[in-house]
Amino acid sequence: MPVARNVPGGGEYNIRSMNAAYVQGLRMLAMRELSVAQLRARLLEREFTAADVEAALERLIEEKALDDERVARAYAQTAVKVKGRGRLRVQRELHEMGIARDVAAAALADTYGDLDERRLIADALKKKLRVRGRIDTPADYARVYQFLMRQGFSPSAVTAALRAYRRPEHNPEEA
Repeated sequence: MPVARNVPGGGEYNIRSMNAAYVQGLRMLAMRELSVAQLRARLLEREFTAADVEAALERLIEEKALDDERVARAYAQTAVKVKGRGRLRVQRELHEMGIARDVAAAALADTYGDLDERRLIADALKKKLRVRGRIDTPADYARVYQFLMRQGFSPSAVTAALRAYRRPEHNPEEA
């Protein structure tokens, strides 16, 4: 017969079901890095009790298998290096992942501290305009502007980059 134990925050959990929640959490973390909030939601969806989930999360955090700081840093670095995303989008996505504001701010500072936003925008423009290579009409301008905004770049930086890109002497090969 499984033994019931008290959870520090109140309530009881069953050792066998807490271990099942813990093992399921490890399996999920083996597939991909998840934030505490994401893992909590996924375990609750699997119909583990809240007490079992909290006990499993506590153990995973204690063993450093679950770490929001590590998740935030890894996500921000991937978003910049692989996907070319801007700071604002990554900040919003970290918030949606349930990462605390201060943890997200530290990860963003580490990742974007030495990066040149203009270079990221130039790379995004080159990728977006590789077929046509130019912005001819106001509709093209609006489409590219919205694309860059969705990527998470600041409005002033996007406007400055597009203004420079529309100049007649601008050579897209130099961007």
